[in-house]
Amino acid sequence: MGGQTNQVLGSTPTGTATPEVIDLTMEDALARALKYNLALTEGDENVREQRAERLRALSQLLPQVNVRPSVSEQQVNLAAFGFSGFPGVPSVVGPFTVYDARASLSQSLLNIRNLRNHRAAREDVTAAEFMARDVREQVTLVATGLYLQAISGSVRLEAQTAQVSTAEAAYRQAADRRAAGTVPGIDVLRAQVEWQAEQQRLIYYEGEFEKQKLSLARAIGLPPGQQFRLADDMKYERQSAGLTIESTLQQAYQSRADYRAAEALVRAAELAKSAARAGRYPSASLDANYGVIGPALNSMHGSFAVTGAVDIPIFQGGRVQADVESAEAVLRRRRAELEDLRGRIDAEVRTAFIDLRASSRQVAVAVENVDLAKQQLQQARDRFAAGVTNNLEVVQAQQAVALANENYIAALYTSNVAKATLARARGDAEQSIKDFLRRVK
Repeated sequence: MGGQTNQVLGSTPTGTATPEVIDLTMEDALARALKYNLALTEGDENVREQRAERLRALSQLLPQVNVRPSVSEQQVNLAAFGFSGFPGVPSVVGPFTVYDARASLSQSLLNIRNLRNHRAAREDVTAAEFMARDVREQVTLVATGLYLQAISGSVRLEAQTAQVSTAEAAYRQAADRRAAGTVPGIDVLRAQVEWQAEQQRLIYYEGEFEKQKLSLARAIGLPPGQQFRLADDMKYERQSAGLTIESTLQQAYQSRADYRAAEALVRAAELAKSAARAGRYPSASLDANYGVIGPALNSMHGSFAVTGAVDIPIFQGGRVQADVESAEAVLRRRRAELEDLRGRIDAEVRTAFIDLRASSRQVAVAVENVDLAKQQLQQARDRFAAGVTNNLEVVQAQQAVALANENYIAALYTSNVAKATLARARGDAEQSIKDFLRRVK
């Protein structure tokens, strides 16, 4: 699992970094991720490997045709085979030359084991194709999350820049009033400490934002060193009220590619077990060849052979039973994995609904808290300017605004991620997120 996670966060960077700063929308980021992400490359290669295995299994059912021209120089010691002492028959024959040009055909007429192995290989290909589709869903979710994280970092940076400006203005106000002799020095010191604390937070957010952009660039395959700006902002859209857990679960079991891949793997394991049992069954084959043979190229004559055979297993030393037990173990494992995945999908859908409900309520509360915190700050600054109180209220109000902004950004990020996670849980993240981007433009 960890290796797969690292692949989703990686990519195959393409192109050369340009000196100008490019604009990057979320739609652009998704398009690049679905083209250059490393996990997609690995998924495509897995499909190719399974198709190769299917062709290998198919080759056991198709005729094998070969052409073999040959020339040989031979000398035979007849005495070694008991032919000696016959009048007129030399004990050593040759050397003599034999020319032979021959086509041969070998065909399995009936082999139930090979037939079922081929069907199992087809199910393995189906599973690999569904897994590749599931990787696209994972890549879509990861790229969306990284872009949303970067947007949150950008908004957080803007909010913190405003906080620094506010803290600086409060410091200037306190310094002016200190110069006028209307407030003690502690007010100036308190305002300066708050100003510097806000500057420290700004420096921290700047670093975090750059790292978030770097993670996004790595996942979508941007050229190393390419500078870009986020062209989209924080968006919020209420989830459809008609969506229920039951309908979402029903859609997930029908649409999720990983679930359908697990079902295909169970079918492949069932066929593999059936193929192992078929090792006890008789099989029929046909071997034929035709060619020309002779001691010289100008004195060759046609010859052929046709052999039909039926192989009836009598005793195989427990090999078939071992194959059956091994296939049975794989089948039990695949069925357990399918049931585990079904339970995991149920948990993922329910968790996404919980997160979605909670984050939607958090967004509503956070919006109101931001407005209230700004009003509180304005009133505190007015009270301080009027000499009603010291600037402790101003500093506390500044911190309340900072906390309210942070809560709003976090709630909005959580809400958007919850929507993307729900889309992933029901198996249509790629299409749902693209539709969402079109609606909010």
